[in-house]
Amino acid sequence: DGIYKSTDAGKTWTHLGLREGQQIPYIAVDRTNSNRLFVAVLGHPYGPNEERGIFRSTDGGQTFQKVLYKGPDIGGSDVKIDPNHPNVIYAGMWESRQGPWENGAWTGTGGGFFKSTDGGDNWTQISGHGLSEGIVQVDIAMSPSDSNRIYATIASGRGVGLYRSDDAGENWTRTTEDPRPVLRIGGGDLPIPSVDPKNPDFIYVCSTVTWRSTDAGKTW
Repeated sequence: DGIYKSTDAGKTWTHLGLREGQQIPYIAVDRTNSNRLFVAVLGHPYGPNEERGIFRSTDGGQTFQKVLYKGPDIGGSDVKIDPNHPNVIYAGMWESRQGPWENGAWTGTGGGFFKSTDGGDNWTQISGHGLSEGIVQVDIAMSPSDSNRIYATIASGRGVGLYRSDDAGENWTRTTEDPRPVLRIGGGDLPIPSVDPKNPDFIYVCSTVTWRSTDAGKTW
């Protein structure tokens, strides 16, 4: 049903928009300006629609602008604002469709991993430089204490892997070959990474089990 907003700590709510988005996986609010937010809109699960992608609002959700769009079959699955540089935005786009019967699902490589350095006006696809080719889905986590450190769980033709960048997404390494932190790989159940707010080497991955690493993803 779209986006709602409360200004009284959840007692009352106002509908803002994005009603046709249906699936909204993530809302990122600029911690320096609460009227500025980005919304990842995945769209209709069973068919194409135009209200998909990454949307930006600069007026507290009164209006939304579509700033990253890859077509009516590809939605926004994740969006994160750099906690130290609010004009740097990372986003995941996911080509996904559910079938009208149990366990019917399709995915493709039409989406990918994207970065903006100008507040969402322009976007560059992050690929290569150590990442798997043919990215299907991505979940992103940045270190609040060092936002050059980024972790991402990525689903591709190789399966699911956990990757780390130490230079704000320019280069990547697969942190471990241990399969346990990324075991849940079916139907879009991509493990969700989260970084300790004070130590960039401490990372948690939430799936069917929550795993912790204290050495930047090498051991768990």
